[in-house]
This record gives sequence, C-alpha cells and structure tokens, in this order.
Amino acid sequence: MRAMPRHPYLDHPGPIAFAHRGGGLEAPENSMASFAHAIALGYRYIETDVQVTADGRLIVFHDPVLDGLTDARGRVEELPWPEIAQARVGGHEPIPQLDEVLETWPDLRLNIDPKSDKAAEALITALRRHAALDRVCVGSFSGRRLAWLRRALGPALCSSAGPWDVARIWAAGHGLPLPAPRGPHCLQVPVSHRGLAVVTPSMLRAAHARNLPVHVWTVDDGAEMERLLDMGVDGIITDRPTLLRDVLRWRGEWRD
Repeated sequence: MRAMPRHPYLDHPGPIAFAHRGGGLEAPENSMASFAHAIALGYRYIETDVQVTADGRLIVFHDPVLDGLTDARGRVEELPWPEIAQARVGGHEPIPQLDEVLETWPDLRLNIDPKSDKAAEALITALRRHAALDRVCVGSFSGRRLAWLRRALGPALCSSAGPWDVARIWAAGHGLPLPAPRGPHCLQVPVSHRGLAVVTPSMLRAAHARNLPVHVWTVDDGAEMERLLDMGVDGIITDRPTLLRDVLRWRGEWRD
C-alpha cells in the first residue's frame, strides 16, 4: 500500500469547509460577491469552476452556456470576453476571470474544476503565471484530464481523484483487491451515486489508510453535515456556507 504525502494545500486543522461556487444559495454563484461573502464568514477554501472563452480568457463559470445563470445567452467557448463581460449572474453580478480572483485574494485556497480540455490548458498557464500551485487543488469528472494536468504541472500540483480512482478506493474498502491509485492527494465525492452509498466507514478507512482525505459534496443539510462529520470525513463542500460554519462552530471544529 502506498500512502500519498499530504500536500500543503490540505494543511488545515480539522475538517475543511469549502464554499461551493462561493456559496450559491447565499450569493450569486461563482461571482466576486459570493467569494467575498464566504471570505467574510471566515472561509479559507472555495470550490469553483473555469471555462475558456472564444478568445482564450479563463473565466470562473460552471455551465457551458450563459443561459439560465445569467441575463445573456450563448455558449461560452463561442463568445469573446468583451461580450461575456456584459453578462450578469443572477441579473446583477459580473462573471470574473480567474486572474482577478487569484490577484484579489492571494491567500485564498481554490478547488478548481476545469470544465473542458481547453479550460484545463488555460488553467495550466494561469497557475504557472501566478505561481499558485501551493494554493490550488484541481478536480474533474475526467480522469484523463486529471492525468494530463498532473503530467503538465508535476508533483507540486494538488489534485483530487477521478471517478475510476474513487471506485478503486471504495472497492478496497469493501475487500476487493484493486491497486491503490497513483496521483491524487484527496477524494472529493458525493454522499451517494445512483442509489449506492459512496461515503461509508469502510471507504473512509481505505482512503485514510492511504493518507487520502475525503471531502464530500454538495451538503446543504445540517443533520447530514453532522452525520458525515461524525463518520470522520475530512471536509464538506456546501452551498450554505453560513450553516456549515455554524455546525462546525457548535462542534468546536471551526477555524477562521
């Protein structure tokens, strides 16, 4: 069994509280306003997403289209930045570029999901330009994309496990002889998937035996937060950052 060394990004006393897209149930998601709100609450970690525009700008945005989340329409990858800059999330918040976020809060730790290969390529350039590898973790539903990012940025990059690596840890926890994953520094998983419990005591034991912290998304119910924390998860990703802060404060596990 090979245990991954703990990455500096994960150096945090107690469970890590992540504001999902800045806390989308309390402020317009993936906006400077939502990030500022989470930071004002005392958050040090924010989960977010990046897309790339037609002219190569790396923007903080989840969906491939502007429709629904903003007052504009169109595919992000087909629109230039000057046009996207006019869109407003929730009707009033501009879409930020990743450069702006990294420069505004130089101590903020970001968990970033590049939503396409082009976004991943632009993210590689941005992380090098800002020397930000110590304060960023990348995650993706694409194991291939994660492997590419690890090859490009080397061992200094913190990354979460892709779906196949999560399955291997889950299987190991349930007694199946699959090899340990090589590359990820943590697991970021849903509570369940298609009716199957992903986060179980045996899965947590298998992950922790390999020095892999487990962060769970997206948890917006206080009782469920308590249950997961009692089980021993290492972090919770939520759209309700005020609630998660209050739960952790009540437990004596909140760290500003």
